This record gives sequence, C-alpha cells and structure tokens, in this order.
Amino acid sequence: MLVQGGLEPGIPRVGERQSGQTEGAAAPNRLEINDFVKNEEMFSLYIQALDAMSKSSQEELTSFFQVGGIHGLPYVAWDGAGQGDPAEETGYCTHGSVLFPTWHRPYVALYEQVLQKLAVGIADTYTIDKPRWQKAAVDLRQPFWDWARNSVPPPQVISLAKVTITTPDGKRTQVDNPLVRYRFRPIEPTFPESYINWPTTLRHPNSLGSGAKDNVTELQRTLQSDQSDITSKTYNLLTRVHTWPAFSNHTPDDGGSSSSSLEAIHDGIHVAVGGNGHMSDPSVAGFDPIFFLHHCQVDRLLALWSALNPGIWVNESVEEDGTFTIPDGGTVDEDTPLTPFWNSQSTFWTSTAAAGVVPTQLGYSYPEFNGLNLNDQAAVKAAIAQAVNKLYSRSQARFTFPLAVNLASVPGQKVVGSAIANGGATKPTDSQANPTAASPSRAFTGSDDEPNVQVALSDGPSGTSSSDSDYWEWTARIHVKKYALGGSFSVLLFLGTVPEDPAAWRTSPHYVGAHHAFVNSSPQRCANCRRQADIIIEGFVHLNEAIVSLSGLPRLTPDVVKPYLQENLHWRVQKVDGTAVSLEEVPSLEVAVVATKLTLPPGAPFPVPGDRVFHHDITHGRQGGSRN
Repeated sequence: MLVQGGLEPGIPRVGERQSGQTEGAAAPNRLEINDFVKNEEMFSLYIQALDAMSKSSQEELTSFFQVGGIHGLPYVAWDGAGQGDPAEETGYCTHGSVLFPTWHRPYVALYEQVLQKLAVGIADTYTIDKPRWQKAAVDLRQPFWDWARNSVPPPQVISLAKVTITTPDGKRTQVDNPLVRYRFRPIEPTFPESYINWPTTLRHPNSLGSGAKDNVTELQRTLQSDQSDITSKTYNLLTRVHTWPAFSNHTPDDGGSSSSSLEAIHDGIHVAVGGNGHMSDPSVAGFDPIFFLHHCQVDRLLALWSALNPGIWVNESVEEDGTFTIPDGGTVDEDTPLTPFWNSQSTFWTSTAAAGVVPTQLGYSYPEFNGLNLNDQAAVKAAIAQAVNKLYSRSQARFTFPLAVNLASVPGQKVVGSAIANGGATKPTDSQANPTAASPSRAFTGSDDEPNVQVALSDGPSGTSSSDSDYWEWTARIHVKKYALGGSFSVLLFLGTVPEDPAAWRTSPHYVGAHHAFVNSSPQRCANCRRQADIIIEGFVHLNEAIVSLSGLPRLTPDVVKPYLQENLHWRVQKVDGTAVSLEEVPSLEVAVVATKLTLPPGAPFPVPGDRVFHHDITHGRQGGSRN
C-alpha cells in the first residue's frame, strides 16, 4: 500500500480530523492518563479504537504496526516518503538532533488522528445515548503520561490484562486490554534477537524465550526508584534551560547548561520502562502502546517550555545520527521536512508549521493552557511558570530564600536535623543511615503543612551568608559514547556504599539517579550507527536532595560539600538486562561535578543560575572520573 511520491489516496493529511471542543481551550485537551482512565466515555472509546487499530492487518498503512514502524524497524518507506532512495538504513525518527522534539509532534498527532477516526466510527454504533458518545469521540485526544509527577502509570497501562469499559450496547463489559502490549501478526522477520522470539511487546521480560512475560513488579520498582531523579530533571529543564540546543537533544549542549535535555530525560523513561524489552530499543520501541503516552508527555513538555521561552525555536544544526530521509552530516533547521508526515499532497510538516504552545493546526491542546489568552505571551509565561512550580517544584530540595532549604517531609530529616543542631558537618556511616531515609523514591508526597527541615545556605564557614538569596546547586555531568556497549545502558550514581549485587542497585538507599543511553541494539544493521560510533551523549543528575537527606551536612557550600562528594560519590554502568559493566570497558565515560550558585531576584518565578563552576578534583583520578 505504499505510494511513490505522495500522499496515498484516502489517507488524511496529518492534522485533518473531526474537530471537538474543551471548554476554555483553543482546541480539545489531551488529558493525563490518570484522569483519562476515569473518563468513562473517552476511555471506553480509546480502548476499542486501539484494539481495532492493533488488530488491523500489518499491511494496512494506518495499522498499529505500520504507524509504530515509522519510528524504527522495518526500515521501509511509509506512504512513499523517501521510497526508492533512503538516506540511511534506519527509521525516520530524529534522535540526537535539534529536530527531536518537533519531529515527534506530528508523529503523535498522526497516531491520535487514526485512533480518533476509529473512535468516531465506534461511537456511531452505540445504541444508548448515542449523541453523548459521538461528542466524546470528536473530543477524544491521545492521553499523556506525566512521569515527572507520577512515574508509575496506572494499572490500566501496565498490569491489567482486561479492563472494564462501556460497550455500544450500553453494558459495562470486561475486554482485553490493548494498552499493556501489542501482538505481532506475524513477528517482523527483520527483528534482531531477542525480539524475533517474542510474539508480543514486553516490558522487563522475565526470559528471552517465546513464553516470556512482563515482570511488572520489577517495572514498578524501577520507575519508583527514579521518581525523584525524573522530577528534578524535568523541573530543571523547564526552569533553567533557555537555548534550543541545550533543550532539544542529548548531544553535548551549547556550553551553559547544567540540566539534562528533553531527549536525555526521554531516553531514561524508555530504558526504565523497557528493561530488556522493546521500549529500551529505538528500533522497536514504537510498537509498545505506552510509547505514545510517553511521547505525548514529551510534546507537552515542549509546549510548556515554549511558553516559558517565547521566540526560541529550532536552530540550524548538523544531523549527526541520520534518518531514513536525512543523511548523517546533513544540515537541518526549522524548515526541514519532518518526514513522513504529509501536510498536503506534495509537502511535509516542518518545525515551523508545527510550532505553537497550543498547536491548533494539529487539533489539540494541554490543560495548563485552558482559559489563557494565547496572544498575551507575558501572561501565558507567568501562568505556565506558576503551573510548573505547582506541579514539579516539590520534588526539589525546596529552598525558601534567603536562609534555608526546606525539605518537606524528606525521609532522613532526623539525621539532617541532628547535624544542624550539633552545628557540625557530620556524615552518618552506612550503618547509621536510616534505611528508609533514602527510599528508592525521594519524591515529596506529603502535604504542605508537614514539618520542614532547614539547611543553611550560607557561604561562610561560620554560617554567615554573602548574599541573602544564594543557593548552591550540585550536579553530576555525565559524558559517554552513545554506542559504547552496542545497546542501551545506564550510568548510575550513588552517595555512599554501592551494593555488590547489581540487582540491588536501583533500590539501594544510596542510589541517587542515572543517565541513560537509548541505543539501537543491532547497529550492524545500521550503517549510520557504525559511522557514528564516536557520538557523545550528555546528561546531568542533580545531587542536592540526596546530599541533604543522606549526608547530615549543615549547608551546601563548597567547603563542606566537596569533601563529602570526594568520599561518597560513586558510579556504576549497567546494561538493560541488568548486567554490570566494568568501568574499564567504558573508557569514554566521564563523570564531573559542577556547582552553580542560584539566586532568586524579587518577583522571579524561578531561581536564576550564575556561572557553573566545575570541581574536577572531586572525581579526577578515578576510572570514569573527570579528565581535567
């Protein structure tokens, strides 16, 4: 069903759909998945539409298999885009590229459009209260999974084999749940090991054989362990990054950031969800239904960041990784065609065409923009800043300028409090540390009226401050070759003793966070991957929350933090199958520590960073440490 040189007849252009309405919004809202599953009409229609899409013949252009395959394997043209002369033997997706955020925007819109069209047809078959279901269908949009707030999706996404929905006869009925996995009909013959063995997509598979099942417990535990890390990275991305190169992708940024990019955070979600399964490999990740919940959230963060940084958009750059239609080394910019997403009979969507905090041209919006005058950039920016602080700032080692860091309900507060009371920078031993003090997730879940712990922010050793609004932030920067291990892997950071058993690393009370490489597991099939073996990726892990909850230090100034990190900061490398990798096997790895002084000017919504200062001596001389 592939057509040379243009849009296939009968296939709608991306953005063409039946319009709907959300009150107070410029276009119908995409809803967060935890809210979405509670919406009887939309969830019922979505499940039925996804089931129909998943059972469509894999030869049909708008089948789940064909749309999912746009991202990676089977490396064939979709709807004629690039057919006959592919630039690279790979998928269309733009990773390690300034186009990463914008390419995925029409991709999710295409998926959403196919589902909505199916939902409209299903709604027409309802025999009870048909108008209600028809309205729900035209309002239906792809839900997003806000992993920065809830790192573990609801059971309807990860564990329930059956879900209860309202079917066209008006009855509440249990049906198979198409959100937990996709079943190949048949398995794509170009899949590499072990994907060629698995008849369905898997998350944290419990074996490499054809009978493998999801290890849901391990999946949940992994995501829980990363909650604090994910949320702090997201908050810092939205509040501290102000250039497109630093925001957009996981290659080393333009030199001024100490926060992970949108793509780097995205990479970590892929690895955490997949384990050794499909989501951890870009060549097959698009076949897992959770992929589109994840990328809908990625697009939402693009919208929020754009509102906070008006006028900043895609810059000209070199495509280092290459795609099906863009050769590696090619120049890309805001007008580069985002193939294979047609917006007319002969042209494709571009980043310019897809721009907007509420891209009504693609037919959707996010709840944070409801009720806002989108023509008033200053008002939108202020409203979104308030929303970001409300949603994500509680995960930070919260600071109340000028005098203290407030840690609302942080486990381990007694240890910190005693250190402050004693007036010294005491460091508890591993045996003294409260085992619940640094539970796998240090995310704040308590109420605002819970007791706070205060940590002085002063610069001087006597407790005097050089500025009434200074705060030191400590971050580990990780550089590593993307293709160092021939597949996806993680660099895990710890403060304190590292367990001998790699299976215990993610749940250790001393685990802080990680940087993840999201890598094609069969680079021998991809000439591009071989040529780009030296590509370096970059990510950051924020250390403050863990320092405060684990160290007992009275303040976060260099005179006390540097000796603590020199003694306690450790790192390990782990493949997605759980195998530990010797640091000597990853000679490209470099972990360096950077400190940034933040200030909070009067009336500013977010702290303002000063120049970042690298403290190379903290890790220099150790395997994988700073080379400076």
